[in-house]
Amino acid sequence: MRRWLPVLLWPCAALALTPAAQEFIDISAKLEPVQCEKRQLRRAIVLAEVERRDADLKQMRARFEEINADPETARLEKRLAVLEARLIDSRGRARHPEDLDAISFQQRQAFYRCD
Repeated sequence: MRRWLPVLLWPCAALALTPAAQEFIDISAKLEPVQCEKRQLRRAIVLAEVERRDADLKQMRARFEEINADPETARLEKRLAVLEARLIDSRGRARHPEDLDAISFQQRQAFYRCD
């Protein structure tokens, strides 16, 4: 049994994330509160447009622009775009499928924590 232990543990090592994927997940976690607020604002803006609440609409759009104007948020979002390009090849497929699985799981968890 002892000689099979390394063979049994090998698949766990193969599931390790690439550094780019780990950085993507870390940055996404830092941006989670901002992304959540932006998602909620988008929904509220659409609802205000439908209900024709122009005063509320103006305030919500101003808040959305304020969030987008934050230099730290912009820097982190740009870094995510660079990392995303590294994670996906020129044909739109994942270079390492386990990376996208982990990122997808993290983003689903963040989505449900937001609502």
